[in-house]
Amino acid sequence: MLDSFFKISERGSTVGREVRGGFVTFFTMAYIVALNPLIIGLSKDADGKFLGGGDAPNLAAIAATTALVAGVLTILMGVVGNFPLALATGLGLNTFVAVGIASKMSWADAMGLVVLEGIIITVLVLTGFRGAVFRAVPAQLKIAISVGIGLFIALIGLVDAGFVRRTGSGPVPVTLGDGGTLVGWPIVVFAFGLFLMIGLMVKKVKGAILIAIIVATGVAIAIESAFKIGPNFDGKNVNPKGWGLNVPKLPSDIISTPDFGILGHFSLFGSFSRISLVAGILFVFTLLLSDFFDTVGTVTAIGHESGLIDSKGDVPNNDKVLFVDSVAAMAGGAASISSNTSYIESAAGVGEGARTGLASVTTGVLFLLTTFLSPLVAVIPYEAATPALVIVGFLMMTQIKGLDWADYGIAIPAFLTIILMPFTYNISVGIGAGFVSHVVVRWIQGRRSEVHPLLLLVSGLFMVYFLSSPINAWIG
Repeated sequence: MLDSFFKISERGSTVGREVRGGFVTFFTMAYIVALNPLIIGLSKDADGKFLGGGDAPNLAAIAATTALVAGVLTILMGVVGNFPLALATGLGLNTFVAVGIASKMSWADAMGLVVLEGIIITVLVLTGFRGAVFRAVPAQLKIAISVGIGLFIALIGLVDAGFVRRTGSGPVPVTLGDGGTLVGWPIVVFAFGLFLMIGLMVKKVKGAILIAIIVATGVAIAIESAFKIGPNFDGKNVNPKGWGLNVPKLPSDIISTPDFGILGHFSLFGSFSRISLVAGILFVFTLLLSDFFDTVGTVTAIGHESGLIDSKGDVPNNDKVLFVDSVAAMAGGAASISSNTSYIESAAGVGEGARTGLASVTTGVLFLLTTFLSPLVAVIPYEAATPALVIVGFLMMTQIKGLDWADYGIAIPAFLTIILMPFTYNISVGIGAGFVSHVVVRWIQGRRSEVHPLLLLVSGLFMVYFLSSPINAWIG
């Protein structure tokens, strides 16, 4: 029944491979359960209140709700879209909601804007507009998007592991380790996990990525138990030799009772009594554009990596996949945890062999269990999970051979797309730069007829996005 429903054999996979892939995807993105509360849970709104309307942060409720919504939506993606793609609260979007929107209104008003953005993007899917834009992008630009995301997630892995860090001063924004030097046991765990993963993959061991994550976590627990390293930031002091988000130690309690008290804490149109209509529209537009094209990039990358993309650059059940992702934006706002979106970390599960929605169902079930087992998830440190992102980044980078570097109308936009995603730490910026430069170069070449009208429209919208700061200043 599973094979027939999810087309497992048809896509050259097995049930075991799908389940392993689902576990790997979960391990590489479970950090969001701990990280989202720190981003939106510790910020106050314009009324001086924390999320949920209280005078004190409720991090446990945000963590449990983050896991709940991620679980439900990821299962929905698996069942409806039959695509190995997991969803959760969007990083970057949650920061924008917390810092850029909630600071000017109440949390309920801010989440109402997120719901509005989700409604609009759902309408765009149902009318076929989002799918049409997806198909209007040239196939080679889709390859460039996939390659750029590969570099981006590799950089995410290196930064989260502490192998690459911000300098904080000077002309160079990042450096190796702490001031140009690799320090601390966590880096040793990262290097051990990375080389173990490489070795297992070279030997073609099934479950290489999952095995490496589990073994590296065991090593991390042993090191923390022996040396009592602690976190790299405890709220007051910075320890450059400390662990990233999670300190790997076995919890005293494995099961906890989830708190879903923040569900439904949103006001659909309340924001327009606090800010101008134009300002509200710009907020929604910024959310919409980022959500729209982050997903286009992610779906394209996962499609290429899984080998499911067709000659036109489309993935199976494309409209259903985009529909579930659009519903996720609404669901995230309605649940008060910010917009939910597709996660590029799903590529780690695809690298393990996932090809169908069964992997997503597996990941979703693990997220639902996390609402009760959140202490257990906190055992896995960044340093044990992030080698998977580096390896998958390499796998996605291999697609670069499919680009025609002799055609400047493709080569230059592809180059800008690839480098700007990691350099700006933003998928949408890379996509936008690629689209705009493609239109400009084709115009210079006198080949304007080759540019799809929808791509021309979207490039114009991206110019508005890039110039949003001066536009905001102009309209006050």
